[in-house]
Amino acid sequence: MAGIQEIAQKAGVSPATVSRALRGLQHVNERTRARIIEAAESLGYPIDAKTIRSDRTNTVGVIAPFTSRWYFSQAIAGVEQALREAGMDLLLYNFNRANGREKVFQSLNLSERVDAIIIISLPPTLDEFETLLGLGIPISAIGFKNPQITSVTIDDVAGARLATQYLVDQGHKTIGLISGAPSATLDFSVPKDRRSGFMAVLEENGLKFDPLHEVHADFSMVTGEAAMDELLSRPNRPTAVFCESDEMAYGAMKSMKRHGLKCPEDISLIGFDNHEMAEFINLTTIAQPVRTLGEMAALSVMEKINKPDALPKNLTLATTLIKRGSTKQL
Repeated sequence: MAGIQEIAQKAGVSPATVSRALRGLQHVNERTRARIIEAAESLGYPIDAKTIRSDRTNTVGVIAPFTSRWYFSQAIAGVEQALREAGMDLLLYNFNRANGREKVFQSLNLSERVDAIIIISLPPTLDEFETLLGLGIPISAIGFKNPQITSVTIDDVAGARLATQYLVDQGHKTIGLISGAPSATLDFSVPKDRRSGFMAVLEENGLKFDPLHEVHADFSMVTGEAAMDELLSRPNRPTAVFCESDEMAYGAMKSMKRHGLKCPEDISLIGFDNHEMAEFINLTTIAQPVRTLGEMAALSVMEKINKPDALPKNLTLATTLIKRGSTKQL
């Protein structure tokens, strides 16, 4: 009679995958499981149909308001990587308008399509959260906390403090802020948390904040450029600017160049993210491990699938100051 090794060779998978599949364990793609069963039957290996039957989908749903923006694409990539290594699939629920959000959160067949849900940077309303909890499947969050579910985050306040204190330590006393615009439909906490960290450092160092030195943008290069245009049109130009994202910092640099200004000779800039392009343009920034956030969120829901009694965890990953050439000592 054939053994695990022979079945693995015929099905084109590892012996460990064969073992998991034939014991009815999860983290085996259903298409792979079917191929293993077919190979086992063809080799005369005895199979207990009750043992290998599974009513799980082997799929994790990811709810995200955007997919093209850097943060979300990186988080999704991290989730996908961890799921793929475990032989599971990803089903993406993407929307960027209020009616799309409503359709996703009110979907009644989510539990029939996925074994777990990961929500990226989008705190559900109370009603939405109750709907999700009512599905009875594991839920994990990236970028925000809720005591009833596992969350994986960074400390945005601490990251902004780190950026602002670095500018203060370099001798800057007039510091501008390109902050994320508040959203009426997407309740992101990042803009207010990073602004809170920025303001706290100014207060602690006895520095006065001029409201004319803050301009809102939308975490994109285009709006960052427009924000710097507006800032440069105002009096008493700051010697340094904290941009709440690297992409807004890229736009700010572009604006400065059009205005005949150099970075950091005329204005120092610091960003937040450590986007792939940050090193290329020599941007000082606060690095956050976004892919790792995604991987850890995926691992947490897979653990909950296999151990339903596992308690929720709140995991906070560290941010790091990356010093480059866009800032200078005064």
